[in-house]
Amino acid sequence: MKEKCDKENRIRFCELREKEVINTCNGRRLGCMTDIILDKCSGTVEAIIVPGPGKVCGLFGYDAEYIIPFECICRIGPDIILVEICEEKFLKTCK
Repeated sequence: MKEKCDKENRIRFCELREKEVINTCNGRRLGCMTDIILDKCSGTVEAIIVPGPGKVCGLFGYDAEYIIPFECICRIGPDIILVEICEEKFLKTCK
């Protein structure tokens, strides 16, 4: 049975961007979500994007990003997004 989606279960993109993403596998903070990938046909969220480690302490931008499939999100809480990933698998070089 599909869960009823009422206004309390909805969240705006701007609210998601304020939440810190934490990997439950190792407790590591990945950073804040910066973008999402949507399926144009179905309108569903396929993945969230979090900047990877910075070039020099994050001062000169990022050369990689985590592309985390929506299925890997364990929970979206009031302040954080919990994900369960193998970081090396989802860390992609920016183009």
